[in-house]
Amino acid sequence: MVKTKLAVLLAAGLVTSCVGAQNSVEATIKKNIEPRLGGAKIESIKETPYGGLYEVRVAGDILYTDKKGEYLVIGHVYDTKTTRDLTRERIDEINKIKFSDLPLGDAIKQVKGDGKRVIAVFEDPNCGYCKRLRQTTLKDLDNVTIYTFMYNILSEDSFEKSKNIWCAPDRSKAWDDWMIGGKAAPAAAPNCATPNDKVLALGQKLKIQGTPAIFFADGSRIPGAVDLATLEKKLESIKQ
Repeated sequence: MVKTKLAVLLAAGLVTSCVGAQNSVEATIKKNIEPRLGGAKIESIKETPYGGLYEVRVAGDILYTDKKGEYLVIGHVYDTKTTRDLTRERIDEINKIKFSDLPLGDAIKQVKGDGKRVIAVFEDPNCGYCKRLRQTTLKDLDNVTIYTFMYNILSEDSFEKSKNIWCAPDRSKAWDDWMIGGKAAPAAAPNCATPNDKVLALGQKLKIQGTPAIFFADGSRIPGAVDLATLEKKLESIKQ
């Protein structure tokens, strides 16, 4: 009985020691690295199973360092045997969202074909890449429901254009008229309410740093204006 108690106490002490050591490493890394991040805050620190590196999460991105925080590695880690991009997999994992939590009532809804597949796209009306995405990929994509969040991050003028489109009689048509055809929506009534501020806060919460950004039913995302083949392949991989 005494031996059993002693073993339990030793095990508890060992666990406490390991936790303390881990906390000490994290504190050291944070102390040495965070002041060099230009004001950005470290969200988490995690030891990786490769190369003695520690994963440092900052603003939805991943950096790497040693346990003393003396060196900083910026880039992706690949598994040479499988060619897997381990960093991309981790970024995708930590940036996943719960699609059902998106406030879809604050987005423009467009149904194409049977509408069974679902995506949400964050776009700025002044974004050239967003216009290219609309004029090519999304224009040719079928059997999908697209929820467009007008995420105004490029200029003050973006807010005005988004308001005009939101307050138009047919928002979906007004959006495509502008993004595809370059036809501006008529000026909105001054008292027309929009979700512009709410969408801006949402995009910041989701750490969307550029437009377009496409979200899928499984919570994953793709940044940038992808081509139709890439988008179709992604949609095929998701169980709707």
